[in-house]
Amino acid sequence: MRISHLCWRSWRRLALLAALASTLSLLRAAEPRDPAKLSAEFCVGCHGPNLVGGPAPNLLDDVWKTGSDDDSILRAIRDGNPQANMPPFAATLSEAEQRGMVAYLRRMGRQYALGLIPIVATPPASVTVTTQKHTFRLETVAAPLDTPWGIVFLPDGRMLVSDRVGQIRVIEKGEVKPEPIRGTPKPFVRQDGGYLDLIAHPEYARNGWLYLAYTETGGTRGGTMTVVVRGRIRDGAWVDQQDIFRAAPEFYPVNDFSHYGCRFLFDREQRLFFTIGDRGRALDAQDLRSPLGKIHRVMDDGRIPPDNPFAGRADALPSVWSYGHRHVQGLQYHPATGKLWATEHGPRGGDELNRIEPGRNYGWPTISRGLPQQREVIEGTERAGMESPLAWWTPSIAPAAIEFYAGDRFPRWKNSLLVASLVGRHLRRIETDGDTVTSQEVLFAEMGRVRDVVTGPDGLIYLALNNPGRIARLVPEP
Repeated sequence: MRISHLCWRSWRRLALLAALASTLSLLRAAEPRDPAKLSAEFCVGCHGPNLVGGPAPNLLDDVWKTGSDDDSILRAIRDGNPQANMPPFAATLSEAEQRGMVAYLRRMGRQYALGLIPIVATPPASVTVTTQKHTFRLETVAAPLDTPWGIVFLPDGRMLVSDRVGQIRVIEKGEVKPEPIRGTPKPFVRQDGGYLDLIAHPEYARNGWLYLAYTETGGTRGGTMTVVVRGRIRDGAWVDQQDIFRAAPEFYPVNDFSHYGCRFLFDREQRLFFTIGDRGRALDAQDLRSPLGKIHRVMDDGRIPPDNPFAGRADALPSVWSYGHRHVQGLQYHPATGKLWATEHGPRGGDELNRIEPGRNYGWPTISRGLPQQREVIEGTERAGMESPLAWWTPSIAPAAIEFYAGDRFPRWKNSLLVASLVGRHLRRIETDGDTVTSQEVLFAEMGRVRDVVTGPDGLIYLALNNPGRIARLVPEP
């Protein structure tokens, strides 16, 4: 009896210890996460690495559009701000974590007010970088610019740059000319909107056509949308403008200023590709009647090529080349295989690298490697009839323009894919074997948001950098 009693007492003691351990484990699991880590995961992509401004405003200067008291900031975190494309975090952060974020922002704000947190570190005019296969000098070519988006090289040696604030700037012999091109269309400039990509016609030397994407106000309820036009420059002025693409009025989303696109590319037959994001209406990416969330292809004058995959169908927009995209920002042909590749922004993580085939469905918002951001309902990562990415990035790097390097100044990078990164603020080099990504390398980081990457006529690699805005290039070192 005594042994049995001792066993019972021991068993009860062990049970109590197990219950206590389980309770402690649950308490630890319920502990609020570190606000600094939450900030790095959810905030720096839009508000910058120091929270002092990126594509979204400074969080530390105590200037809030929705109110600067604690309750207003807490409400902004909990409920989001759809007009500013800020998602609600009520389902992502516990109430304690939301309040912890308010306290963290207050603490960082005090450091910012004392000058302990810099707004933007001024990058050096020239810096030497050693990578796996090349050493190069990253040097500034021309500055200042506001938010350079697209780079075009003209036959006479000048460079044109589309600046998101609504200007086409001229760079000549390393100098940004003081006057932008006159008479260009007036854009809607807010958040992602403004002047977007710029490209020259493959026969520009003969016809002088330039293609510009920008955002405008319009539609049936005063929404905003991406427009594609072409024009010529004569005596410093934009002339001969013609519409290439303008959406029907019902496709101008209201109170959403995100995911306008737009990246351009000409194919060998001089057809123009251009991209438009889902504009915050994720389900439209699966609707072939909507231009949103698509890659489009048109003739150089805007007519529909008869071999487009949906040409002639009553239930589809004839310009659509592929669909199910969230926000394509990079578009380029592989110089050896001739295949079309694209980069795309995911929701929270899940940024994608895809190879594009005509008529294919790339899955958004049904499948994604990222997490839902606002009203999306993601059902999984794969589904029959939908294309999966060749590579993806979580956490997000916000991939922008891409360029397959085909020049001769960096011979060991031949056919490497260069990926511009906005959130990661870096330039990434990718090696591939067919449709397989075999290796990745970050060439440099924290020199600004890399918006565009192109190979110049001299075989050097040119970059459009934001925050601060400038044009830079990579020059090989011995």
